[in-house]
Amino acid sequence: MKRNTWQRSAVRTALDDQEAFVSAQQLHLQLRKDGTGIGLATVYRALADLASIGEADTLQSEEGEALYRACSTGKHHHHLICRECGATVEFEANDIEEWAKRVAREHGFSNPEHVVDVFGVCAKCSKLK
Repeated sequence: MKRNTWQRSAVRTALDDQEAFVSAQQLHLQLRKDGTGIGLATVYRALADLASIGEADTLQSEEGEALYRACSTGKHHHHLICRECGATVEFEANDIEEWAKRVAREHGFSNPEHVVDVFGVCAKCSKLK
């Protein structure tokens, strides 16, 4: 496990302050505005480290860019993400877990893993339309 440097702590704190998924570049810009001298490469490394130990969730944008969000639970979960504002809700879904296990078994696979992100429009954004 990587040691906890002040830079990594600063990245984690900045990520905790975000309500939606953000790119490394967006987070780096915020850190620079806050007066830290953290470089973009350090932000990328810290985010990758946080994701690898389950402290950050990651998904890929439509453009293929990795986006990150602080993980609020230490256990397996899924995301409901607003396409308009990026607001994200974490949820658990036993039905999805059972479905993944069943499909894997039916095809002779074991130890299935999966990622489920559901995109929609949140209630706040729906009211704006």
